[in-house]
Order: sequence, then C-alpha cells, then structure tokens
Amino acid sequence: MNVVPRETTTSQDGRFQLLVDAVTDYAIYMLDPTGVVVSWNAGAQRFKGYVESEILGTHFSRFYTEEDLATELPRRALEIAAREGKFEAEGWRVRKDGTHFWAHVVIDPIRDARGNLLGYAKITRDLTERKKTQQALRESEERFRLLVQGVTDYAIYMLDPQGHVTNWNAGAQRIKGYAESEILGCHFSQFYTDEDLATELPRRALETAAREGKFEAEGWRLRKGGTRFWASVVIDPIRNDQGELIGFAKITRDITERRQAQEALDHAQAALFQAQKMEAVGQLTGGVAHDFNNLLTIIVNNLDLLTRNAREPRDVKLIESAQRAAERGAKLTQQLLAFSRRQPLQPDTHNPNTLIEGFESVLRRACGEMIRLQLSLAPRIRWVSVDAPQFESALLNLIVNARDAMPNGGSLKIMTGNVTLSEKDSASSDLPPGQYASIAVQDTGTGMTPEIVNRVFEPFFTTKEIGKGTGLGLSQVYGFVTQSGGHIKVDSTPGQGTKVTMLLPAQETGIEMSEEEDEMERPARDSAGTVLIVEDEPAVLEVASDIFDSLGYDVVTATDANEAIKVLDGNLSIDVLFSDVIMPNGMNGVELSRKAREMRPDLKILLASGYPMSALPSEGLGAGVSFISKPYRWTELAEKLRGLRTGA
Repeated sequence: MNVVPRETTTSQDGRFQLLVDAVTDYAIYMLDPTGVVVSWNAGAQRFKGYVESEILGTHFSRFYTEEDLATELPRRALEIAAREGKFEAEGWRVRKDGTHFWAHVVIDPIRDARGNLLGYAKITRDLTERKKTQQALRESEERFRLLVQGVTDYAIYMLDPQGHVTNWNAGAQRIKGYAESEILGCHFSQFYTDEDLATELPRRALETAAREGKFEAEGWRLRKGGTRFWASVVIDPIRNDQGELIGFAKITRDITERRQAQEALDHAQAALFQAQKMEAVGQLTGGVAHDFNNLLTIIVNNLDLLTRNAREPRDVKLIESAQRAAERGAKLTQQLLAFSRRQPLQPDTHNPNTLIEGFESVLRRACGEMIRLQLSLAPRIRWVSVDAPQFESALLNLIVNARDAMPNGGSLKIMTGNVTLSEKDSASSDLPPGQYASIAVQDTGTGMTPEIVNRVFEPFFTTKEIGKGTGLGLSQVYGFVTQSGGHIKVDSTPGQGTKVTMLLPAQETGIEMSEEEDEMERPARDSAGTVLIVEDEPAVLEVASDIFDSLGYDVVTATDANEAIKVLDGNLSIDVLFSDVIMPNGMNGVELSRKAREMRPDLKILLASGYPMSALPSEGLGAGVSFISKPYRWTELAEKLRGLRTGA
C-alpha cells in the first residue's frame, strides 16, 4: 500500500491552518467533546473580542445569553449535532465586552475513522447588520401596514396576478361592507355591476394596469348588500426586482356624494339655461304674434268690405276661403300668445276635479276608440285659481298628445292630488314653497328621449309627421301653467310612456268637501271594465255606446268583425264583447265570437239580434256567452251583463 510521507501530511495540515487563520468574516474554531474551546481563528477574535490565550480551555457556553443558558441551549446544541450530524441556528450571542450580536451558527461533530467523537467544528458568522436591516424592514412594513389599516376613507387592498384579494384594510370594509374573513381569496370582479361584467371590465382593467402601468376610472360598484356607489378606482401593478408581475395594488374611493352634488349643480344650470331660453323665445313669440294680429286685423276687415260688394258666387267663395284662413291664423296667434303668457286670462277659483269631470265626455271622445281613459281624482283636492276654458284647453292638448303617442292603443290616466313643496323641492321647480294642486296625464305610449323632452314646449317643435301637428299645443299648455303661477314637468322614457304634471298654486278658500268625507282616493271610473261594441249601423252604435258608458264601462267600437279582430289582437284589455249577429263583410257575430274565444278564452260575450235566439247558430260557443234581442232597453242590457259576470 502507498504511505503518504509524514512531511507531506504535516505540510497539508499547515496550509489548512493558515487558511483557517486567514478567514476574518467567520469564527472557525474547535471544541472538545465537552464543549471546551481547543482552537481559535482570527475571525473569532475579530467579532467575539477574545484573543486565543484568553479563550482556549474555556467552555463555549460563555458566548450565549442568559436566556439561552437558562434553557441549556449550549448542551442541547452539542447533543443535536452529535445525534443528527449537524446543528444550525440563528440567535443572539455575547461578545467579550458584553454587547450582543446576531449570529448564524453551524456545529458539526468530528469523528475518527472508527466513529469515535473527537470534538466539534463550530462556525459562527456575524449577521448583525443583516438582522438590523431585516428588523428595520419589518418595522417599516409594520408601520405601513398600520398606516394602511388606519385609513378609512379609501379602500386599499392587494390582488394576486389573477385578481384575487390578498389583503383588506378598514376602509375597504367600511366602503364595501365585507369583513376581511369574507373577502380574502375572492375575485375582485364581485364588486362590479352586471353591465361591467358583461363587457369584461375587471379583466380589461388588470390588463391595462399591467400594460400601461396604471388603470384609473370612475364607475358604479357594488357593496355587500347589493347597493351601488360611485367609485374612483386606481389599479397599479406590483413587480419584483426582476420585473415579474406579482400582483396589483387597488385603491377605491366612494365619491357618490360628490357625484350627486355635481349632478344637482348640472341640473340647476340646465334648468336655468332652459328657463332663460324659454323666456327669450317667449318674448320673441309674443312680439311676432302681436305684429301678426295687426296684419290679420287689416286682412279681416278688408275681406269684410269685399264681402259687401261681392256679387259673383265665385268671388264670394274665394272671399269666404280667405276668411277661414284668417280665422285659423287668429287661432294660431292666440296659441302663440298663450305660450308667451300674454293671453288675457279670466281666472276664478275652481275645484280641478269638478272641471275635469265636467269636461270628461269631450276628453273621452278625444281619446278615440283604442285608448282606455281612467280618472283617478283625489278627494279633498285643493282649489286653484285658473281660467276654466284655458284649463280645459290645456288638458285637452295633453290628452291629444298622449293619444297620438299610442297609435296602437293603450291606457291613459288623469290623476289629481295635493302636493306640498319644501325649500329643497321648490329650488328645482322655481316655485315658492307651499301648497299646490297636481294634475297629471300619464300614458303608456312610445315615450320620448331626454333631448326631445328638453324641447317639447318650444313653439313649432313637433315630432309628428308634416300636416299632423303645429307644434303649438304643448307651448300653449306651458304658457297657461306659467301664467297661472304654476310649473309643468315632463317625465318620459322611450318605450314606456310619458307623464306630464301640472302644479298649480292652491287657494286657501273654496274647499267644497266636508271633513266627514272618506279620505280614500276616489277610485278610477273603469271599475265595470272595457267593452268592445261591434255594430255596423252608426245610430245603433251610438245608442249602445251611450248605454254602456252610463253603466260605467269604457267603450271601444268597431264597425265590422275584421276591425274587432284587430282590436282583440292588440294589447288593449277587453272584458266584454258586445256584437250584432248580422254584419256585412262576410263574418257574422257568431263566427266572430268563436274567433274571439280562441284569441281570449276568458272573454265575456253578449250577442244582439233581431232574429229569434232559436234561429241563431250557437253551437260551440260554450259558457260565458249570452244573447239579447233587439230592440233592447238599458235595464235589459244591465241584467244580461250582470248575469255574465256572475255566471248566472
């Protein structure tokens, strides 16, 4: 076998010792099996403070703190090293002068070839500066955490790269309503509305932040309870030292009140602009109407003079045509003067309900056959000071406009009520606080966009086809209401209908209802239902309509079966079909009844005929169908209808 010369081994040991002694950043020394120091290098002397002569032969436990000595850490460290082959830890150690330093310690057992324990190699590194840096970082992070957690006006939280919430501050809990335990791990998209989710806004927001370095926006967000708030949102990407995306910082602020204040300011500015515009247009319109009246005066009088001397029928006809045109021009000027609030009014104290009820028949005729008119008039309505004919004219204009907005039929309701305006309410209507009577006309028509609503009261503005409206009807209503000291408001949604509300100042006197009267709202006058009358003879149709109207029914008419089927095919609610049996244009009343039953199985049907009932083909009509013979009286008709309702 080869034997290494002793000189070579000694030389190698010497070089190793030189290497150990040269290391100054590590304390490298040996312990005997009991923990006594048997060697000492320059690094140990540098940061422990002992020279070799002071420390050799002493126990290494002198480097440990009182706390570690109390737990016998030196003994346990040697036992672990001997048993497990290594002991490694970090902790406070003590220098010669008693100061502490943070040490990283490794103890390895040293054994001979037969496995006998000869001692321990101990390597210690001074990590005090790193410990201080880490401690400072932890303290900084803690201060930052306390700062973030102390903020309650902002929701400040972090997301992972996929958008899941990883922390949550008190402001987030206050604004969004979730406790930390409820939201950690959830995706932040649950704060977004369905509209934003449909456009994938959460995903796009994170992509924008990652790509551009920031995402900033305002929009509606959801609280825990589902309520909405207007939020200002900033999302910043968080990257590590290598530039890798590790998450996002998200800051949200609730600015709902600020938005509401801005909207109120915008509304007030828009209302002021509208009032100024309407005032300017009114002054211009009044001047034009005044000058136009002067011209009409000349024209009318000259036509009257020509009439006296006209002898030829052709001349008389031409003059009469010109006079009719002049009369129409005079009516237009009256409408213009109404808008500009220069029409002569003769106000008197009136009960709005009484005016409406007295004018009801005209309003119903104006609605036409396809419109179901209801009256819902509040009891003890406050009286108002108005020119009664002008009030009726304004109401008629509203009814006609509502009717034209429902070409396929629908419902129209006239409502009255008492309104009290507070200081806040009066600011939006330019009316002083106080008591007012409200008269509203609501339809189920096509509705209007906000742009059209802003212009509906302008003279000559109309959305109707050429030749179907002058654009002065609502202008006249506006002029009448404002000249009467009131306010008019339009609420409309495309596809859902329009509501026009007139507010007129209430009068302190003239209340005609007694204190004992029922305070319940007067029921709408459609309690009997709606009847579709099918009759080809105009005189008979008029009589039947009057009878049903007197019985409390809303009346819709048709002159033949084809018209009736069109009505039944629409959306209008029909309770009773009253039809003549013998009708022109093919389909008779019995055939119409069968068709109507297919379309509306619950429809009540009453057939009228001058023929004996036994001669009528009534097979297949079933229950809910009755006959009445012509001529009939209203009492007989009422009895038949009562039987249909009760099934008798």
